[in-house]
Amino acid sequence: MFIGHFAPAFVAAALTPKRPRLALYFIAAQAVDWAFFAFLLLGIEDMRVSPGITAMNPMDLYHMPYTHSLLGSAGFAVGFAVLAWLVTRDRLASVLAGCVVLSHWLLDLLVHRPDLTLAGHPPKLGLGLWNYPSVEMPLELALTFGALAFFLSRTRGPAGPAIVLGVLLLGLQAVNWFGPEPEAVTPAISITAFVAYALATLGAWWLGHTRRAKR
Repeated sequence: MFIGHFAPAFVAAALTPKRPRLALYFIAAQAVDWAFFAFLLLGIEDMRVSPGITAMNPMDLYHMPYTHSLLGSAGFAVGFAVLAWLVTRDRLASVLAGCVVLSHWLLDLLVHRPDLTLAGHPPKLGLGLWNYPSVEMPLELALTFGALAFFLSRTRGPAGPAIVLGVLLLGLQAVNWFGPEPEAVTPAISITAFVAYALATLGAWWLGHTRRAKR
């Protein structure tokens, strides 16, 4: 799951159409992975390349107890909600942002092989849709663009930013699905992830900046 994580961000923005705060929700949607790739650089969490471990993702995510446990994700959700409130002083937006952070673990549960945990130790959980591309790929696209359509239906504004963001998300997802598999875990993987999340968030900021609630 990559761009599918942004689906809850679009829904949250649609529920606060007077001030969509779409960029805030985009950061929330991938906050757990921002932390994971930072922890990967620092050696706090780890993964390794294991070709064929799933049909769609060659990464063996064998050690991520802080970011990809349900307890850890809940901690990130609470922390992000508090930070969002300190920045925005918007209680509803802060609660929704925290919910978007937590949604990351729930969506990962659908696609990951059993490598997620409840509290950092076994049992390991995951429904494994990465082994079923014919199911996972249309599901991810439907979640993302269905949520985008819902957001657009609750707001008004020019079509251009929505088209640009949609094309950008498709492009990033295409690279994720069809790009060359890494041969080893290197800092470039984290840096690439940061760039992808930043580009998506920039596109979301532009779209949110141009939309207003329908009267």
